[in-house]
Amino acid sequence: MKIPKRFIPLIEDGLVDEVLSQLMSGKEATVYIVRCGESVFCAKVYKEANKRSFKKAALYQEGRKVRNSRRARAMQKSSKFGRKQQQEIWHNAEVDALYLLATAGVRVPEPYGCYDGILLMELITDAEGYVAPRLNDVEISDDIAREDHKIMMDYIKVMLCVGVIHGDLSEFNVLLDEHGPVIIDLPQAVNASTNNNAQSMLIRDVNNITSYYAQFAPELSKTQYANEMWLLFENGELTPESELTGLFEENQDEADVDLVLLEIKEAFKEEQQRLERIKNAE
Repeated sequence: MKIPKRFIPLIEDGLVDEVLSQLMSGKEATVYIVRCGESVFCAKVYKEANKRSFKKAALYQEGRKVRNSRRARAMQKSSKFGRKQQQEIWHNAEVDALYLLATAGVRVPEPYGCYDGILLMELITDAEGYVAPRLNDVEISDDIAREDHKIMMDYIKVMLCVGVIHGDLSEFNVLLDEHGPVIIDLPQAVNASTNNNAQSMLIRDVNNITSYYAQFAPELSKTQYANEMWLLFENGELTPESELTGLFEENQDEADVDLVLLEIKEAFKEEQQRLERIKNAE
């Protein structure tokens, strides 16, 4: 295929020899399959901020530290330099998360580096060597659903242990290879300790994944892993070895009715958006 302009610097530097094909185009990036020597990689080309349709990015960037004061001031003023720095932070967040989670034992694509807004990483394939499908594109048995749901809950738990919440986790950004689920798309990953939206994002991530697997194993819809994890995390008791049960006793104190109604509305809105994505993907 014709070489996209964004790849020319990488080709000139010998990082990429050939762009083989476009894999997909999403709300924040276009993904290609590329070759370097005899190896085939995945190349994620991030879109510029003004062309990116990822909504509420500010919610995800809350709590991300900028050590350089000049950069921080430029970002606050939204100058040209500041916007460039915001772009770099967005890109680097995914690279940092991939390295951190891979080290922690969470299955994610192995990163090889980010160059000029292009992330080179492992291409996840199935047993036959074809590009691994997304969860949304497969049908699985009830036994596999229970097994993989447990794996995903363990991954989310380990992520929380190292202070990371995906923030946009669903069946659309989990791949399935011969060994099980692989989590992808992490530029919006949030810091569990410094982002005020962390708990609600964790709950949404867990609910999205549980809703998918509950299609095949309906009893999973009754589990309460998110609340169980968050309580242990808040109390400083969550570890990678923590045995989760999926059980959680709700607080019987008088509820904040307005807050509950707001959460219900948000949950309904998220579900409608999820169903719309499924419809569009068909």
